[in-house]
Amino acid sequence: MSARRDTFERIAAALERIAPPVSPPMDWTGAPAFVWSGDGVLAIPEPDALPLSALRGIDEQKAAVRDNLERLASGASAHDMLLWGARGMGKSALVRAAVADIQKTRPDALAIIQINPDSLTHFARLIEELARQSRTFLLFIDDLGFGEGQNQDNLALRSLLNGGVIPRPDNIRLGVTSNRRAIVRRDPDEGEQLHARDERDDALALADRFGLTVGFHPCDRETYLAILRGYTEPAGLEVDEEEALAWAIARGSRSGRSAYQFATELAGRAGLKL
Repeated sequence: MSARRDTFERIAAALERIAPPVSPPMDWTGAPAFVWSGDGVLAIPEPDALPLSALRGIDEQKAAVRDNLERLASGASAHDMLLWGARGMGKSALVRAAVADIQKTRPDALAIIQINPDSLTHFARLIEELARQSRTFLLFIDDLGFGEGQNQDNLALRSLLNGGVIPRPDNIRLGVTSNRRAIVRRDPDEGEQLHARDERDDALALADRFGLTVGFHPCDRETYLAILRGYTEPAGLEVDEEEALAWAIARGSRSGRSAYQFATELAGRAGLKL
């Protein structure tokens, strides 16, 4: 028996040596932002966020998103948010900037967690963990679009928003950006035709579950230049309007993204950082 016990003890010791260490519990109060992949969490001590004042040309959108997130941070009723519309018009930048703006005065009240869209079917585990926290959380899903074969992800998100048997904690709300109001991708091979009717209806059913829906639209010449000045003026950079417009034309659109890219070009020429 002694020899057999010794054998078992050696096996157990060997297994302990090769087993991965047990991860400590995540400190959900230790950072302003996190990234969740479904398999693990990464704390982000210094998230990428522009000053809210630097985002111009979207004043109504800024007010709606900032106000809703302030409600969430204060413990009042707040909406899940869908920010949809034109590419490069500041949807995800606004979400990050609004959260960071609240965190300047109330750093412990609100955190943002960026969610990998491929991990939506594992949402329940994350929600269960966050429900035990005193902090409020915005679960952020950027550039969401469901294509063929992703109906399970759609259903998982719909269940979380409204319709699941497990109640969602009041300290958790969703912020989603999408280029389309219906959150359904178009197949490049189908031109302008949408996917099958049932997939379209599922996507519309998901979009209808957001209490706050904020639209972003292509900007005109003056709005584009105003957005550009929001980036260049704080850095003291001079703007040649014709060159700025030519930059946008070369990239196929006047947008907040092309304005920021041109501001980055100007800052680089001047040896500065934005």
